[in-house]
Amino acid sequence: MHADVMIEVPFHDVDTMDVVWHGHYLKYFEIARCKLLDQFQYNYKQMRDSGYAWPVIESHVRYAHGILFQQKIRVRAILKEWENRLKIEYQIFDADTGKRLTKGYTTQVAVHIESREMCFQSPQILLERLNAWSEFKSE
Repeated sequence: MHADVMIEVPFHDVDTMDVVWHGHYLKYFEIARCKLLDQFQYNYKQMRDSGYAWPVIESHVRYAHGILFQQKIRVRAILKEWENRLKIEYQIFDADTGKRLTKGYTTQVAVHIESREMCFQSPQILLERLNAWSEFKSE
């Protein structure tokens, strides 16, 4: 399962060399991650409404090639793990050439909002949403 978003790099995301500041890559990951979560109707509002928060506990970015002001990029988020945590991998491509510019991943875990306890398995609601989505896609 994956989702793609297109972004044109705005001026406020670049440094004096017109290269995207390294911290903004995580923002681009987040935009793609939200689109991915929307596919199976379990984005942050639905997470909260179901009684769980899903903080990012780990992130990694491999900066292979700089991204420039006004460059059009395609950011892909790929769901890799969901049974005990959400692990999502990302790839950023130049939208015109298809060249891969960056890759990375984030890891999130479920935390029960009321008790503030971390869950060692993904809550049933996530599995139900993923199952419903996969059944819908197979019809």
